[in-house]
Amino acid sequence: MPVKIIISKSFAIVMMITIISVSSFAMWSYQMSHAYPGPPEIPESTLPTEDGEIIINGKKFTFDSSKVETVRSDLFNSGYFSMFDVLVHLDNEGMIKLNYHFDESMNTHVIDSLNEEQNWWYQAYYSGGWSEDNVFRPDHYPWKDGTTLIFYKLRSSSDLESIYSVWREERIRRNQNNGKLIIPKVIIRGNSFTKEFENVEVTPHNLRNDVITENVTTAIDVIMTLGDHENITYDLQWYESIGTADVVKNYWVERIDEDKGVGRCGFVYEAGDFQYKFFKGNHIHLPSDVRILNSPEYVEFFWICI
Repeated sequence: MPVKIIISKSFAIVMMITIISVSSFAMWSYQMSHAYPGPPEIPESTLPTEDGEIIINGKKFTFDSSKVETVRSDLFNSGYFSMFDVLVHLDNEGMIKLNYHFDESMNTHVIDSLNEEQNWWYQAYYSGGWSEDNVFRPDHYPWKDGTTLIFYKLRSSSDLESIYSVWREERIRRNQNNGKLIIPKVIIRGNSFTKEFENVEVTPHNLRNDVITENVTTAIDVIMTLGDHENITYDLQWYESIGTADVVKNYWVERIDEDKGVGRCGFVYEAGDFQYKFFKGNHIHLPSDVRILNSPEYVEFFWICI
């Protein structure tokens, strides 16, 4: 004779809740085991400690990096400073004669005259680097041990005015967005994929709160923001040195989605106005975790093999 099994309504509800709970826990456990663990911790102090050198119109000057103070305490923490701050330090020490002012419309300091001459620009690169054109604000560009810094005279002010016009456009864009950093175009060109995003509102993650003051946005925040919104997945890796670059001390974007750097292949980036795309001035070897953004027209991370 068949046996009837009678399941009460309350028992069925309890069983259903149990099954859902177990399934939810299993899914949570899986997600946690596969979640990005976050960037590795910075292993040691990144403060510049070595004597530095700067070349101004062919003449070399040396300075004690521990004595340089920043005029951009809104951007850099105590002990850290920019390429422009080196000039200010030399002026304070009586080694050069510098006249400058802060231009709010560009959010940067402008050199009025250096040793009673005008139309100055600069080149800067870190350990293992090389000379490259750039259109980056010198009071945003952080100094670190092993830096090569050269200030030189331009033939006329027209090249400077072209750069200044881009900086003004960035500030106008930022103000139009009520102070928010909204990038019109973000492009990621991996080895196996291409993704484009429009009007990306980037939020600061304070990854480099050793160097940069709280809530200042850098280029690496673009990747981290896209990750927050689950548009991409990524990994970051800290490097003390890379190849011939003895002093690095920066985070690098090691992986985006399925493309992970290996050997001499990986992700690099650039940011700025399309007018200065690639080696016209935007593509400089300033690591993305310390490249302070105002409001660039685009940011692009792309795959390259060297």
